[in-house]
Amino acid sequence: MYSLDLRFDSGPHSVRTSFVSFVSFVVPLFLLLGAVQAAEPAFPARPVRFVVPFPPGTTTDVVARLVALRAGESLGQPIVVDNRSGASGTIGVETVARAAPDGYTWGLGTTTTHALAHILNPKLGYDPVRDFAPVALLGDSPYFLTTSPALPAATFREFIAYARANPGKLHYASVGNFSVGHLSGELLKKAAGIDMVHVPYKGSNIALIDLLAGRIELNISTIAATLPQVRAGKLRALAVTSPKRVPALPQTPTVAESGFPGFQASLWMGAFVPARAPGALIARLNREINSILGTAEMREALAEQAFEAGAGTPDAFARLIRDDTARWRKVISEAGLKPE
Repeated sequence: MYSLDLRFDSGPHSVRTSFVSFVSFVVPLFLLLGAVQAAEPAFPARPVRFVVPFPPGTTTDVVARLVALRAGESLGQPIVVDNRSGASGTIGVETVARAAPDGYTWGLGTTTTHALAHILNPKLGYDPVRDFAPVALLGDSPYFLTTSPALPAATFREFIAYARANPGKLHYASVGNFSVGHLSGELLKKAAGIDMVHVPYKGSNIALIDLLAGRIELNISTIAATLPQVRAGKLRALAVTSPKRVPALPQTPTVAESGFPGFQASLWMGAFVPARAPGALIARLNREINSILGTAEMREALAEQAFEAGAGTPDAFARLIRDDTARWRKVISEAGLKPE
């Protein structure tokens, strides 16, 4: 141990010797700390990877790329989108869970990957709460209920009446078993007291082909997937599952205002980093992303995808995940659905 001894009764050289010893210890220490700080460049010092667990061209991919482009400009380093699709998004999400918590790997998560997957698969390779730190809610997109114009039901109320008069004869499509579209259909069946048969598809494009051909009567999918056909008059939009009407088709009523108060279903998307990431880093990324989402340019770009920009704190995003998990768990239980 080194000390600075200023006692004057210790000999003529005591003060000088102790002071020299003190300086010889403290100065190198400050130089060392300065060298350590200089060796740790400000974040980010290299490109960041943004893992999107779905294929290129999907709504999730488009939204992620819009955010990545502007975040890269703001942070001064490229944000590189890495599509890791498969197993309803769980493969890519697991990749993020196993990454280093240093801020250089971000992940896109959705209602499917973080509120549904672990309910349906107890052996999932990740825990959506334990293995991730929510950063920011990017926003959400409701679902459209669309039919062919050939179906004798011009409005949502007429469709419900038609379904009640034909129990078990109507078929509704979604992009897969236990998808949000599938569960929205189950929620509607219970709320409206109707009986429809679910037909799972591997993609929205395939479902639209069958809907246009009259092989199914109803499609439940994100707005972006069906909006072009609705605007072209090839499909009829009966209702939207958001709490309020959407600007893309303001004439289309919500399910809630059409006789089923409280009905709501949407596909939300958010940015995550691996658990154990520093709180200061998470707070900075949250500020950066919220700033981007708050611009008129970004909101307009997302609106073109029928996607409403989000915002809020990481804690608020975490609450949304917990609440949505509990809500869909109840729907799954009441519908008597079992994982395959």
